[in-house]
Amino acid sequence: MAMFAKKVTVHVRYDGKSYDLPLEDLRVAGAAADDEVRSALARHFDTSASAFARHVVERHATGNLTVRPEAVFG
Repeated sequence: MAMFAKKVTVHVRYDGKSYDLPLEDLRVAGAAADDEVRSALARHFDTSASAFARHVVERHATGNLTVRPEAVFG
């Protein structure tokens, strides 16, 4: 039986849209610091780092990441 390496996915909410990107496309490791993930996303979307400055990086038990705007309640 063939074994396949699990691809880690980054689910990103940016500019009102959702994207699912393979982490390897961002050229960062799953253990990368949150700022490294945000910087990689800024490069990917060809925008300034400030575009992701207030985004939260959530790490899931599956290894996948969710990067979304900070939630404001109230």
